[in-house]
Amino acid sequence: MNGLDVSTEADVVIVGAGPVGLFGAFQCGMQKLNCHVVDSLESTGGQCTALYPEKPIYDIPGFPSIDAAELVARLREQAAPFQPVYRLGQTAKSVANAPDGRLMVSLSGGDTLSCRAIIVAAGAGTLRPNRPPIAGIEEYEGRHVIYRLTDVQSLRGRRVVIAGGGDSAVDWALALVGVAEHVALVHRRSRFRAAPASVQALEAAQARGDIELVTPCQLHALHGQGGVLQAVKVIDSDGQTRALRADTLLALFGVATDIGPISNWGLQGGQGQIDVTPHDCQTSTPGIYAVGDIAAYPGKLKLILSGFAEVACATHAIRRRLFPDEVQHFEHSTTVGVPGLTLTSSVANPDHSGLAQGVNP
Repeated sequence: MNGLDVSTEADVVIVGAGPVGLFGAFQCGMQKLNCHVVDSLESTGGQCTALYPEKPIYDIPGFPSIDAAELVARLREQAAPFQPVYRLGQTAKSVANAPDGRLMVSLSGGDTLSCRAIIVAAGAGTLRPNRPPIAGIEEYEGRHVIYRLTDVQSLRGRRVVIAGGGDSAVDWALALVGVAEHVALVHRRSRFRAAPASVQALEAAQARGDIELVTPCQLHALHGQGGVLQAVKVIDSDGQTRALRADTLLALFGVATDIGPISNWGLQGGQGQIDVTPHDCQTSTPGIYAVGDIAAYPGKLKLILSGFAEVACATHAIRRRLFPDEVQHFEHSTTVGVPGLTLTSSVANPDHSGLAQGVNP
């Protein structure tokens, strides 16, 4: 698009390949803007891929339930007609202004991308799991002590101890019923910080004998030989200990987040977030926009669907900024269509349902 050298140039660089960044690639395409998508992970999807690909998401419009991995796949499919360039396994290190007014984005892989606008869709930034303070845990990490689960079938037939009290711990415990040989859920309190429906399902699973609840207890030690885990030792509030037979510990104590080099870009904000104006999501630096969890403004809701709306606003604003003399006729995607897809006429859809797009003559 626009005669760019797509290897190093783009109208827009999107930093972050999570759901919001992927939808941003589609929105850029609908606005006839070429884009590169940069992410530090080796695959697209952000937290949906790295932390919970098999967990269902219930608040995506039109999908009563959709697994995170499927959502990512559908978003990539949606953006595919516009051929976004993915720069995975790299971070956007720094941004500089070029003499011609373009923005120069230096990547950790050595390339420098030239663009006219940047959309930061980095979510919470780089994710690092919090490690429980257990002596010698490093010996078991990777195979027997894990901090995220992407495939429940990888634990088929194993004795699994899950440590944690939030949604992730409860959801994975339920998902492993019938897959793992035994599931024990350890939490320092008797009450869980999970959705009420999930807690109700957990209590039912305990009543059936499908899940062993070990509460109120905390992790105390690991026992094994030659890097092979054999038992997880827990301690209760009275100082009494017991050993749980286990060959896998799934430790879910949350993650530490770091927005990395973005914190040095001089954008206003704090506590891992970037302040934006709500109507167009522009940051304190002209030409740089922020959307999704990293964007902050009064009344912000940290939902994927909020990020979808924000990135749509940002791409429309970018189009207006880059082509201020261009007259935009506001139309819907049902009228505009998408390359490679059948155009649905507004006659067949008189309500013009669909995503609103700015169309240029």
